[in-house]
Amino acid sequence: MNVRHLSTLTEAQSGAARVTCIAWSPNSLKLAAVVNKKTIFLYDENGERRDKITAKAGDKTTKVLQVQGVAFSPDSTRLATGQTDNCIFVYRIGEKWGEKKALVQKFSQSCPVTCLIWPPQQQSFIIFGLMEGKVRVADTNRQKSYTLYSTNSYVCSVVASPKGDAIISGHADGSIYRYTFDSSGGGVSSGRVIRHGCPPYALAWASNCILAAGCDTKLIVYSMEGKVLQNFDYSGGEVSEKEFTTAATSPSGQTVVLGSFNRLRVFGWKAGAQMWEEGKVKNIENLYTVTALSFRGDGSRLALGSLCGAVEMYDCCLRRTIYKNKFEMTYVGISQVIIRNLGSGTRVSLNSLTDSALERVQIMGNDRYMVAYTPSTLIVGDMEEQKTSEIPWHYTGSEKFYFETEKVCMVFNAGELTLLEYGTNDVLCAVRTELINPHLVSVRMNERAVRDVTSMKYMAYLVDWKTISILDLSDGSEVTTLSHPVKIDWLELNETGTKLLFRDKRLKLWLFDIHTREKIGIVSYCTYVQWVPQSDVVVAQSRSTLSVVYNIDCPDQITPLQIKGDIVDLARQNGKTEVIVSEPSGQVSYVLDEGLIEFGTAMYDGDFNRATVFLEGLDKTPETMAMWRQLGEQALADKQLAVARRCAAAQGDIDLVDYIDSVQEQVTAAKEEEQDGDGMQHYTVQASLAVMDNNCQLAENLLLSQGRVDDAMGMYRSVHKWDEALAVAERERHPNLEAIKAEYFESLMSTGREAKAAQLKESTDVRTAVQLYLKAGMTAVAGRLVINYPNLRTEMDLVERVGSALLAGGLYAQAGGLWESTQQFQRALDAFRKGGNFHRAVELSRQAFPNEVVVLEEEWGDYLCQMKKLDAAIPHYIEAGRSIKAVEAALQAKQWNKAIVILNTLERQTVAHYYVQVADAYANFREYKNAERYYIEGGEASKAIDMYIGANRWIDAYRLAVQNNLQERISADFIAHGQDLERKGRYKEAEKLYITTEEYDMAIAMYKRAKRYDKVVRLIKQYHPDTLEETYKILAEELEAEKQFSMAEQYLCRSGADGWKKTVQMYCRHDLWEDAHRVAKEFGADDAGNQVAYRWAKFLGGDSAVKLLSKFNILDHAIDFACDSQHFEFAFEIAKMAVKEKLPHVHCKVGNALEDEGKFDEAAEHFVLGGQPKEAVLMFVHNHDWDKARRVAEEHHPESLSDVLVGQGRTSFEAKEYTKAEAFLLRAQRPDVAVGFYKGAGMWQDAIRIAKEYMSKKALAELQLEYDQHLNAQGPKSAEEMLLPAQTWEQSGDHEQAIQAYLKITSRHTEDKHLLQQVWNKAAELAEKFVPQSFNEISVLVAERFAEMQMYKQAAECYFKVDDYKSCIDMFVAAEDWKKARRVATQYATEYVQYVDQLQGQYLEKKGDAKALVNVDAIAGLDMLVQQGEWEQCIELAKEKGEAVHEKYVARYAAHLIQERNKPTDALALFRKAGAPAKHQNFQCYLEMARGILNMEMTAPYRLFAALRDMLLTIIQDIPNNVKISYKDQVASLELYLRLAHFFAMRSACMPHANLRTIVIRITTAMIRYTNLLSADRKYFEAANLLKENGHNGIAYIFFNRLLDICEVIDGTADQLSPTDDFIDTDVPEELDLPEKSSVTTDDRSEISDWVVAMSMDPSVDQVLPLDSRGFYEASLLNPTTGETDTACLVTCYPVINQAVEFSRSLSLIADKEYWNKFVMATKVSHSQECQDVVRFIKKWCGSQSSAASFAFK
Repeated sequence: MNVRHLSTLTEAQSGAARVTCIAWSPNSLKLAAVVNKKTIFLYDENGERRDKITAKAGDKTTKVLQVQGVAFSPDSTRLATGQTDNCIFVYRIGEKWGEKKALVQKFSQSCPVTCLIWPPQQQSFIIFGLMEGKVRVADTNRQKSYTLYSTNSYVCSVVASPKGDAIISGHADGSIYRYTFDSSGGGVSSGRVIRHGCPPYALAWASNCILAAGCDTKLIVYSMEGKVLQNFDYSGGEVSEKEFTTAATSPSGQTVVLGSFNRLRVFGWKAGAQMWEEGKVKNIENLYTVTALSFRGDGSRLALGSLCGAVEMYDCCLRRTIYKNKFEMTYVGISQVIIRNLGSGTRVSLNSLTDSALERVQIMGNDRYMVAYTPSTLIVGDMEEQKTSEIPWHYTGSEKFYFETEKVCMVFNAGELTLLEYGTNDVLCAVRTELINPHLVSVRMNERAVRDVTSMKYMAYLVDWKTISILDLSDGSEVTTLSHPVKIDWLELNETGTKLLFRDKRLKLWLFDIHTREKIGIVSYCTYVQWVPQSDVVVAQSRSTLSVVYNIDCPDQITPLQIKGDIVDLARQNGKTEVIVSEPSGQVSYVLDEGLIEFGTAMYDGDFNRATVFLEGLDKTPETMAMWRQLGEQALADKQLAVARRCAAAQGDIDLVDYIDSVQEQVTAAKEEEQDGDGMQHYTVQASLAVMDNNCQLAENLLLSQGRVDDAMGMYRSVHKWDEALAVAERERHPNLEAIKAEYFESLMSTGREAKAAQLKESTDVRTAVQLYLKAGMTAVAGRLVINYPNLRTEMDLVERVGSALLAGGLYAQAGGLWESTQQFQRALDAFRKGGNFHRAVELSRQAFPNEVVVLEEEWGDYLCQMKKLDAAIPHYIEAGRSIKAVEAALQAKQWNKAIVILNTLERQTVAHYYVQVADAYANFREYKNAERYYIEGGEASKAIDMYIGANRWIDAYRLAVQNNLQERISADFIAHGQDLERKGRYKEAEKLYITTEEYDMAIAMYKRAKRYDKVVRLIKQYHPDTLEETYKILAEELEAEKQFSMAEQYLCRSGADGWKKTVQMYCRHDLWEDAHRVAKEFGADDAGNQVAYRWAKFLGGDSAVKLLSKFNILDHAIDFACDSQHFEFAFEIAKMAVKEKLPHVHCKVGNALEDEGKFDEAAEHFVLGGQPKEAVLMFVHNHDWDKARRVAEEHHPESLSDVLVGQGRTSFEAKEYTKAEAFLLRAQRPDVAVGFYKGAGMWQDAIRIAKEYMSKKALAELQLEYDQHLNAQGPKSAEEMLLPAQTWEQSGDHEQAIQAYLKITSRHTEDKHLLQQVWNKAAELAEKFVPQSFNEISVLVAERFAEMQMYKQAAECYFKVDDYKSCIDMFVAAEDWKKARRVATQYATEYVQYVDQLQGQYLEKKGDAKALVNVDAIAGLDMLVQQGEWEQCIELAKEKGEAVHEKYVARYAAHLIQERNKPTDALALFRKAGAPAKHQNFQCYLEMARGILNMEMTAPYRLFAALRDMLLTIIQDIPNNVKISYKDQVASLELYLRLAHFFAMRSACMPHANLRTIVIRITTAMIRYTNLLSADRKYFEAANLLKENGHNGIAYIFFNRLLDICEVIDGTADQLSPTDDFIDTDVPEELDLPEKSSVTTDDRSEISDWVVAMSMDPSVDQVLPLDSRGFYEASLLNPTTGETDTACLVTCYPVINQAVEFSRSLSLIADKEYWNKFVMATKVSHSQECQDVVRFIKKWCGSQSSAASFAFK
């Protein structure tokens, strides 16, 4: 047994505060514990303290007392305490909390009480032990106590047997005594049965043995005779064991718990081994000595008291399971299980009386009944009534159980039906039958009390389909057997077992009276039948009639009610009986007459007093008077005179009241006469009762048997039965017979009873008799006598008198007969007509008045119609020639064929409406052909159409509409019906309808929606052949989308001339190359096949591509095509692998393509590789990229170099870059070209210079001559012209003149700054070399000129030459040449260094040049880069500024990526590249990044979650301990996100593996626990969707419901989340993390909503969270009972509740053994890199598996 701590009821104190005793109430609802010696705390079943009792002293002198024992009474309403002050008190505490407590009994003793029990089977016996060694009993009934047996040793313990019929006591000398109670309340002592080795303070009586333990730390198991069976010795063990102080036995007697110091030892009985076995030891630190133990009545809880005053509660069970998500089954022993309804919380204990192990426990019958098996027995039980039955049984697996009868369980097995009565451990009945069905077996078990009947147990069942057997279950005898000619399909006994209703296959309902064996048919066509509860009223339905039989003894008296639907239920409650009928308008209740039901039941049960009381409460109505009359008759029949008198009085029958009073007087007189009897058997009383019962014959016999002839005659005369009186007189030969007759005649005449007198005279004087009959008004008898006696017919006066009397009395037939007998035919005919006796009238007319026959026939027909004998009237109308009347009569008589026969003889125009009436009739009979025919005959084709529509025969309706040009009238109805058929999936019928109505497009659209494309094509071909090709295309597109490529090919190839091309394209799109090539080869030319083969090869790539192209022999073609298509990589690939000689060709092609794209460098490389370097040179020359042209020419084609330089020179001249142009031309050894360019540009001086240096003197002379001519032709001088004299001065050595000449040239003469620079520099150069005394002045002048021209660098150089460093620096600053400015300041004028830095910083900030600013002011520069968004550059530059700066800007960049760009994955990549320091400043950034990644879809790649996981682990491991303490909350969050990242990585690794699908589902489901951190809508959607896909509809339904609520809040349609009970007692958060916009699409929500509605109406879906063996939601870590949190499994994220795999690094990191082994096995089998990486990570994170778990994977 597993013992698990549940709760602490009372906390331990710091010192000794011993809990002396503890006890559970037998009903398991209360717990009493004695703390602080005399305070009794009372707790409820959940451990909540509800009350307390302070023990009272026996007398006022007692100052110190201690409660040594406490026990509840068997009914749990009283509490007994045994105290050291020699007293036992009994308190009344009541059954419920809050009831007033009271001290009700006190038993004083001679010495202190040491222990006390109240055995469960001894209602009034409290057993207790005394210090002096006596074991006594306190009898609560007799208010006294007495000794059971005495010993000489202190009583240290007393326990009762599991059944409570015996006790044993343990004593200080080790003795154990036994005492057994008997049924009378006494008992017998067995004396000492055991001598234990020490005082047995820990004493237990198990189911079959006694266990004793004490201070010697040994537990010894004894047999009931004292023999040692087992010995558990803990005195020399490795674990130190102290003395055993107390013991407790479970209610089943199969578990014993011993308490000692800080420890509980649990022992269980092993039935198979027939021995006790110790379970897992429960060590409880700091508990100290266990002083008291007690099991709850059902064995599921163990209460414990300790030396320090702690009261603890433990859960005890062998195992716990959840059944159907509705019941929790707690096995508290091998033979006992506690079943708890999870919905209502009710508990039921199921245990085997034979102590056999329970093997199968099931809940059946609408969750009310339980069935269990043991190896040798079967147990069934009613959980509501808490009754069980156990019988010997061997499980076969084929048993079927039926629970339709509340008090009985029906078990069918192997052709045998067994009945078990709940609460009885015997088989009630067992019969052989193969027909087992709740409707074919009826059992009645004392369901209604009947007078003088104590037990009514009957069963009716089918022996075979036509034979019913009725058994009396009280003695098992057969009451009767009923055979029926037709198969029986339903039967049911009434509640008293006296009547049987059954129905046969012909729907005929029969009633069988079991006592009289009479069978009566009640209702035909019975579709519903039911007995009204607690009555013998029958309710049945026959078609549209509700038939009620209120008096079952008169089943022919049926009360009919017309209903418009079918009976669905019968309810009787609150004094009202209703029949619930499902009608078109809804459910309608028909209320039955409760008075008739109640009265009839009482009458049937013979409870006349109940019937009388009921009638007295009713008003006086005709119905009430009828019931009084019925009750009176029954009371008289049962000789209940008092009741009969009351009924007569109620009816106002004073004569009957008087008569009953006289009978009662006779009874009184008879009592006095008989003295010892009740007077009812006296002959006078019996005779009077017989008369009252209208049984005069019996009264006569009784009186005559006593010789009382006159009394018998008087009796007859008193009831006016003179004939019987005369008969008695004649029979007994009374002497005054004639006188009596005369007296009788006179009496008749005097009392006006002429008819009776006429009877007396009829035999002697007929004429007088006739006259008396006339006087008595019996004219018919008088007429009969006249007709029968011819002599009277001659007396016309008499005949006239009789005839008139007959006519006056309306006896026309008799009058006619009288007139006919006297030959008065006309008078006879009139009489017959008037009396409606047309048969005799016609017969008379045929003889006497032939012309009147036709008239009489019509009158006869009219008369029969009035009498509603319409069928009989038809031939008479025909005889009379009145055909219309004959037709109308036939129609009213529903003789349709006769009507048609007559109508066919008449003209159609006059009788058309009659045809319609006939058609209506045939339509009602569903004879549609005839109906159609006669509707047409009647000219009502529209009615025939409506008929066919109503009968759902649409084709016939349309046919008829077409025939009668009424198509438009019904077209809308036809379309609507076709759409309805389509919705129902009846496509063939819908098509037929659409085609019939020529709605071809609707039929086509229907098949298209149903994706039945062959039908679409068939209809298109038939009705729209012109759109066939387009249809083929559309269908092909849809089939392609559905990946039905073969069918799509069929349609595409038929869709036109280019259809095959589209087919090829389709196959290519889906990489189905072989099919594409096949189609191209089949329908296209060779080139088409080659193109497909080329694309195929390109798709394959590598060696496969080469093989494929070689196979088709198109390698060269493929290379050319690849080049033309610019698929150069593929062309290179093929050429390198197969056709290397084509590589230069490919290179040239690539070069041409690259040249066209402007990628000239790459193109040049390919031209060179292709052996065409000149092409590259020409390309560069064409694009004026001279350097590259020159480089290519120099390296690969030197002969082209001269052309390059000339071209470059020409371009430079055109760009006025004369120096460059000159240099190029000179390098090309073409000075003549340079001179020509200069001349053309008017630059004669340069031309002259070039001529001087590189050309011959002749050429120079010619040029000078040409220049002179040019000058002569020009006007004023330009700068160039002024330059020539300066040069002349210089060449002549007159340097001062040259300087002045140079300085004369200013910006006024030219805008050519370059020229001015040359001129002014030349002046300064000449001054420096030849006129040093003027050098400073000239340099400053030149510098100022340069500054004016904004030529600051040249000015700076001039200032530098004269050592004016400040001006030099200013010029470099103006020129933005900060490097030179800083160099000047650093090397020559250090006082200006800061000045330069300040200016440069201002400049760079203004310019926004952050990169440069970094070198000046690092932080400012980096901040500027951040502002400019140049994060990459900022990070690179920050890295150069040191680790601290680098880490700072990395963190800022990461925060920017997360917050501004929502790119947590980029932030992760950044940290992985730049490093993630374990600094607290970065913790929040890490958390936001982790949250962003974990909010991504579950299909995100494994490497992403693995990278996050690895980074977080590294960060956490690197955090210093002081930081962990200071920032423990953030560190804890990092550790939580590490776990989540691990689970996400685990899930991604498992997703590709089907055998790990369970792990994926569990992790995804468990993530709901973290929806306060992660996006709630995404996590609920992922979990619910995955659960739904894998068939977990119940929990998916709950999650989808919650998701819809979340989406409503996100969308703003709901203000807040509505509360839900689904997640009560779980750790699923209520406060959720909701995004601004839901990630669940509208379409998804709509689909989810539809699915949720469908599931809510599916009874097979359990809409509850699945529970595990803890009894809690399986994915919840929270234990709601204790508030503790279980550890999550490293594999599934579910709580670890079974065997765990532990790791060396942390006890909080464990895994469920089952799932760990599954994951490791899958990793080894699949060789998955991701799974292997997960295993490596777990080892790095958690360490290796501990030794205790090393077996987890072997």
